[in-house]
Amino acid sequence: MTEDTSPVVTEIPRYVAPPPSYEPEAALAPTHKPIANLVLFALTLLTTTMAGAYMAGVDHPLLRPAGLLQGLTFSVPLMAILLLHELGHYITARRNHVNVSLPYFIPAPLPSVFIIGTFGAFIRMKSPPRSRRIMFDVGAAGPWAGMLLAVPAVIIGLHYSEILPLERGAGGLELGNSLLFLGLSRWTLGVDPNSVTINLHPIAFAGWIGLFVTTLNLLPVGQLDGGHVIYALFGRSHRAISRLFVLCCVLMVVVPWMLGWSYWTGWLLWAVLLVFLGLGHPAAMDTETPLDTPRRVAAWLTIVLFVITFIPVPISFAPPAEAPSGQTYDVMLHHAPRHPHWLSL
Repeated sequence: MTEDTSPVVTEIPRYVAPPPSYEPEAALAPTHKPIANLVLFALTLLTTTMAGAYMAGVDHPLLRPAGLLQGLTFSVPLMAILLLHELGHYITARRNHVNVSLPYFIPAPLPSVFIIGTFGAFIRMKSPPRSRRIMFDVGAAGPWAGMLLAVPAVIIGLHYSEILPLERGAGGLELGNSLLFLGLSRWTLGVDPNSVTINLHPIAFAGWIGLFVTTLNLLPVGQLDGGHVIYALFGRSHRAISRLFVLCCVLMVVVPWMLGWSYWTGWLLWAVLLVFLGLGHPAAMDTETPLDTPRRVAAWLTIVLFVITFIPVPISFAPPAEAPSGQTYDVMLHHAPRHPHWLSL
């Protein structure tokens, strides 16, 4: 097998080896009975609800149905964002006669440890898009669809959040800010997030995760959504861009470590994972026709979306009584006395 035709597992969507010819009838054939899809969706809804209940301070939520229900304020918006992301891919693919599976959700075991209760979702592409234009449409549809719910979730969640005097040195897990999340915080709350402590409502946390999921899917590598966009926009140059970004993932850990700044070791994991999954991209049936002008504009806007949702240090840990370093703004996960289920910004 060559690198271009090897099936790999990616976040959203993933490919199998393309068939030798395009058959629109097969592409539009009814999908299989969605029993596995529904079971995985139900399990993921359960694990994300358990995760929300744990964040609310509920111990053993499976044994306390009333406590488990407290997790719905987190799980429902998060699952809605992920589902809309996947439906963006699915509907666009089917409209363009690309054979795809229904979404598969991935529940995370031990929601008390994996604090959001899920590893995301994916669909499978079973036939190649006819052109780079269709490849772009399918790849970009998911992130933009997810943003339709992620941004309102952040705004609504911030509206129900609580502003407190600035609290530093509490320690705990810190969630970094993207440019978009920071801008939404300033616009919604009318305060400088660096000068106050903001206890984030679970809906706002779900929106933050939705923005971060958008970032990860738009990484310009291989068969991730961002890889589809780069392939459709730049054609054969996509390989060089993929390699360059993998190098950037390594440098985002090595350089801050050498300078004594904050960094996220997860970028090293992503570098290894992306290389393992493959930096190449399966070719569309028509590899020569470039994107038309509206799609080129949309492609560059999608790159802008990646930039404004990107977080160099999405997750870090600060010990108690030590102010976080290397970040101007942060989101800290801890149990506040009045609202133990909220996060503070």
